[in-house]
Amino acid sequence: MVKEDRLTEIRVPRREVLRHGVYGAGGVLLGSGFTKSIVAQETASPATPNIEPKAKSVIQIFLWGGMSHNDTWDPKPGAGRDYLGEFTEVIDTNVPGIQLSALFPKLAKQADKFSLIRSMTHGNNGHETAAYIMQTGHLPGERLAYPSIGAVFAYFKGKDYKGIIPPYVVLTRSPGRFSEEGFLGPNYKAFATGGDPNATRFEVEGVVARGITDDRQKARRELLDKLNTFGRLVVEHPEIALAEESKRTAYELILGPGREVFDLSKEDPKLRDAYGRHTFGQCCLVARRLVEAGVPYIVINYPGGWDTHSNHFATMRRQCPQLDEGLAMLLQDLHDRGLLETTLVWCTGEFGRTPKVSWEPPWNGGRHHHGNVFTVLVAGGGFKGGRVIGASDEVGAAVKERPVYPVDLLGTIYALGGIDFRAKLPHPEGLDAPVLPEPSDRVKSAGLLTELIA
Repeated sequence: MVKEDRLTEIRVPRREVLRHGVYGAGGVLLGSGFTKSIVAQETASPATPNIEPKAKSVIQIFLWGGMSHNDTWDPKPGAGRDYLGEFTEVIDTNVPGIQLSALFPKLAKQADKFSLIRSMTHGNNGHETAAYIMQTGHLPGERLAYPSIGAVFAYFKGKDYKGIIPPYVVLTRSPGRFSEEGFLGPNYKAFATGGDPNATRFEVEGVVARGITDDRQKARRELLDKLNTFGRLVVEHPEIALAEESKRTAYELILGPGREVFDLSKEDPKLRDAYGRHTFGQCCLVARRLVEAGVPYIVINYPGGWDTHSNHFATMRRQCPQLDEGLAMLLQDLHDRGLLETTLVWCTGEFGRTPKVSWEPPWNGGRHHHGNVFTVLVAGGGFKGGRVIGASDEVGAAVKERPVYPVDLLGTIYALGGIDFRAKLPHPEGLDAPVLPEPSDRVKSAGLLTELIA
């Protein structure tokens, strides 16, 4: 049985059922994290001492499948063909002493704006389990699935968030590795936009209807209002008034200011070109617009993925330039608009890839799952730029110095976002459920990333 004093945290009252289910598409939006009435009863606790909260928004770029660290942000020149494969060139950045793979010339010019963690580790080589560890900080196998960091941000930040767009947005498809809302429930599930921001019309699911013009949508709304005689007769009734307010808010997302955030036609075409006229680049531009709209947590789930067991080098030649172009421009644009100081950006996969290349069939030059060590890029929101912490060994196979574990990285992000990672989440069975687990024999920690705090 659930304790009586916890019922308000998990039970949806009748008026919420009405609010979530009314008016078709509006009800769908309301049920996917759009409402703010079922939010954290507690406010975010003060952040960890000595870490000043600076991040108003977070952009997470999730390189699902796991990007090779050797071929990108932790190159190993001179390691030999079995480790370098086809990518033997490295380039200097605008920060002395930091080098990247030659596949990232644009990002090399922005190195003063980001830092690299070259000793990220958890040792797990399974897609689902590694993604869960990197997104929650918890280990698999507990009684219930914990929520992702995005859902936790929505939980703590939802109470004070006043925006029309849901507080947790994914561009464009949910990773699908696990239920990101965890035991918090569907009210904290990410709002996945669907569509393609690089298309002529970015058809955001539930916001921009495929094949229906905005004028036709407006005409439908006007017709619905004319037919709603019952609603006009009982407008003073509290539940009807609440439903009408929900409808109005939903239409603001579908046809009003919320819709405009996703309309990239309002951007300078030259800026769009600079981000890259591909799905990832335009996702980065949408993410910047969502930051300007005050959305607390945004995920760009990289289109295409990085699970390169085979065709590795061909995939890297295609995708790395797009990652380079979009991410570099995102950092530059946020900086130019004075947003980088309050916008935390982090970019990683669930793990890296094996430093030794598998030349034999059927891989023919592939790299496999590698959770022993990999690289994470962090920028803004209180993180210093132009730094490298930690190191992998001579071939990128293991941590050489200053290991960084998931609880260390996530704890630092929470602290910079003003969320106490020691706070408790509302567990449906009333169990003790901290945002992050305490370090133990199973949960390893080497400390928060204080070396990178501005």
